Amino acid sequence: MDNSSSSSSPLHVVIFPWLAFGHLLPCLDLAERLASRGHRVSFVSTPRNIARLPPVRPAVAPLVDFVALPLPHVEGLPEGAESTNDVPYEKFELHRKAFDGLAAPFSEFMDAACAEGAKKPDWIIVDVFHHWASASAIEHKVPCAMLVLAAATITAIWSANVAKQAASWEGEPEAGTPKFEVERRKLARTLRESGMSIAERVSLTLQRCNLVVIRSCLEWEPESFPQLATLGGKPVVPLGLLPPSPEGGRGVSKDGEDATVRWLDAQPAKSVVYVALGSEVPLRTEHVHELALGLELAGTRFLWALRKPSGVPEADVLPPEFEERTRGCGLVVTGWVPQISVLAHGAVVAFLTHCGWNSTIEGLLFGHPLIMLPIFGDQGPNARLMEGRQVGVQPCRCGGTKTMVRSTEMASRRQSVPSPSRKKAG
Repeated sequence: MDNSSSSSSPLHVVIFPWLAFGHLLPCLDLAERLASRGHRVSFVSTPRNIARLPPVRPAVAPLVDFVALPLPHVEGLPEGAESTNDVPYEKFELHRKAFDGLAAPFSEFMDAACAEGAKKPDWIIVDVFHHWASASAIEHKVPCAMLVLAAATITAIWSANVAKQAASWEGEPEAGTPKFEVERRKLARTLRESGMSIAERVSLTLQRCNLVVIRSCLEWEPESFPQLATLGGKPVVPLGLLPPSPEGGRGVSKDGEDATVRWLDAQPAKSVVYVALGSEVPLRTEHVHELALGLELAGTRFLWALRKPSGVPEADVLPPEFEERTRGCGLVVTGWVPQISVLAHGAVVAFLTHCGWNSTIEGLLFGHPLIMLPIFGDQGPNARLMEGRQVGVQPCRCGGTKTMVRSTEMASRRQSVPSPSRKKAG
């Protein structure tokens, strides 16, 4: 930061998250928190991603500017695919290649932001893949912070070697790694269309930034944060868990208008298992059927936010007559669900989750025990961390439907887990 700036002077902060809603949404929460303290924020993403974000609270909206950079088209990507939930997993590398095409437009934005007469940014906050954005920060003499959101990366920080951990996502897995993670890593090793590995992206971004900011806190990671004074020679600053603001628009249903909330209103207290496995990578059809049959056999009430597998006919997504057999005790929703309102509802007793870091934090915020079915990326390490904290159970994947039944019954009978303090959680 410029030495002439007063510590109490409003800042201009540029925030540029990765093109995934699991990153965009908490960064939007961070932008609102900064704006509520009087700081100006330039929030950078692509046009379609920005259009799909929830509205910023009116009280802070004048201080949050959205900067839309057009995503270049790459052959092989679906038309209009700007976030990872628009892209099949096997095409993530093509998506990263398109993302790299934002380097020149971002540099042009920085030229304008740093031009004479403009309010030059005081800080740039970038995600771990943004090595060219951190290079642009150096070119324009603006301090840069690398933002770490994922639990897997936090685990890497515990060992003080992000590059090594990033490489392990693509290299040979350690002994005892679950089969689904091993299969994902094998697939990752065959994908190199973007020309740069995840390890190289993380390492370059870390080298070029001034400090690292982490979506965690000392109270949540008391064993680890004392070891995190620096990472790769860069200072480490905890941001807190960044739980969504209750006044924000993210996943919140206003005045109970949403149909899923009205359905929950009609259910007994502490009776419903909320099922949501994220929007990034849908389950294969056979796994959807296995999960459906497990819920049916468990006999518990459930609300299922289901992302349909791509290319599967509507009639084949769920087992035949599943919705008819479970009508009255279960509801399957394939559209948007106000997750925060659902998790806050008194009818919900447990959360069946993929253990994305956002969903994990949101589930714990409301004290719900977790039933954990990780699918890819950081979700496996997140689930193992939560299991170690004794706040959830991870069904054995070799047990099939019967294991799902036992895990669902166990979690629905379990007492609520202590939720992180809002004060301590940022």
